Amino acid sequence: MPGRRIVRSRIQHVLIVTKVNDNQLVSLTRELALHLMQKSPSIPKGTNSRYGTASLGRGMVVYVDSEFETSKAFDVPGLQRDHPELFEPMISNRSSSSLSSMNTLNESSTDEEPVTSGSSTPVGEGQLRYWTNKLCSNTPHLFDLVITLGGDGTVLYTSWLFQRIVPPVLPFALGSLGFLTKFDFKDYKEIIDKVIRDGIRVSLRMRFCCTVYRTSTPGNIDGPKAKKRRIIKDGSASALKKRVHKSGWESLEDEEADSHLSDAGSDEDVIMRHSTRPEEQFEVLNELVVDRGPNSAMSSLELFGDEYHLTTVQADGLTVSTPTGSTAYSLSAGGSLTSPQTSNILITPICPHTLSFRPVVLEDSIDIRVCVPFDSRTTAWTSFDGRSRLELKQGDHIKVTASRYPFPIILYADKSFPDWASSLSRKLRWNERERQKPYVLVEEARQQK
Repeated sequence: MPGRRIVRSRIQHVLIVTKVNDNQLVSLTRELALHLMQKSPSIPKGTNSRYGTASLGRGMVVYVDSEFETSKAFDVPGLQRDHPELFEPMISNRSSSSLSSMNTLNESSTDEEPVTSGSSTPVGEGQLRYWTNKLCSNTPHLFDLVITLGGDGTVLYTSWLFQRIVPPVLPFALGSLGFLTKFDFKDYKEIIDKVIRDGIRVSLRMRFCCTVYRTSTPGNIDGPKAKKRRIIKDGSASALKKRVHKSGWESLEDEEADSHLSDAGSDEDVIMRHSTRPEEQFEVLNELVVDRGPNSAMSSLELFGDEYHLTTVQADGLTVSTPTGSTAYSLSAGGSLTSPQTSNILITPICPHTLSFRPVVLEDSIDIRVCVPFDSRTTAWTSFDGRSRLELKQGDHIKVTASRYPFPIILYADKSFPDWASSLSRKLRWNERERQKPYVLVEEARQQK
């Protein structure tokens, strides 16, 4: 559920995500990393003193993109030459990050100390370390804070890196668009000091869990191949609606359902008893898009809310958007602007061919399914926050649910709604136009003549 939380924790491990293909940001990343490594972690107000003071002599551990290890602009050899103390090996008693758990008050007592004689075995790394996609995916608890340098695309990429638990994200506006990036980098020292000293107030942005189900083609149907093809292709949308209404989605998404096909007594029974299996799963912050892809013909899709058939989609496609994504593709397709603090699912058609489908807003407790029926003339294509482009063949479908793992983004102001509303004016020129002159001025002008 979206909402706001105050989180206080000792920030010790920081991940920096920098906008790709922007050489100007490499030097800023180096500057920020050096500042963090030289800044001793302090104990925020309101937290327990169990943190200890053994490691306060050294700064934070900073993770930068692994590509910076060989970057001439980042100049790791220069850092080693000018600041050799930052590269001394450290030992770690750390098991996991505390901020990632999103507790209102955290009392983790993990420490990290320089290596001394008689101490535990060192991990062999200094304060500057390098992250990879695999490290972020497998060990999200390792990081106390994520700092992004870029625009909204960089924030979306950060959401993509953390497909489950996400550490709090501090976004600096260094890109071309900034609905999510509210902080000015020129004030980064003061902002980071405030975060460390006072804790952080985060907005828990809703994400979607999108599961792709692939159809299991019946392989034990007696008869020639032509008959098998006819059986599959004759599976109409009405057969799908009938099955879901009668038996629910459990019968269709049961991986063992195809084992009973040998008992089928007719072609229709075989159609009704095919099964699907989950193959891919993605967490998205903005939207899921299902469209016609390279096909010249429009898409033919079936849209379900739980077991209820909402509508048949005859359009170029549709978007299933979070409130955060309401200012993105959904808005361009004619969807509604929605406050990111609400818990809604926004479904917007892309160039619909019928009047039976217009933008709708649903509660987040509903499970949405977008299906490609067997009788669709073409396949469909899908993407998740603009990534992982996949083809959906006849019989495939996508299940969309509210994710258990929200995206915690640090608030620029104490109240999120004015923050969001002001961004509409800054980025979309909301409510900015020349006002019409009142009629009284026209009359006065005539009288003066």
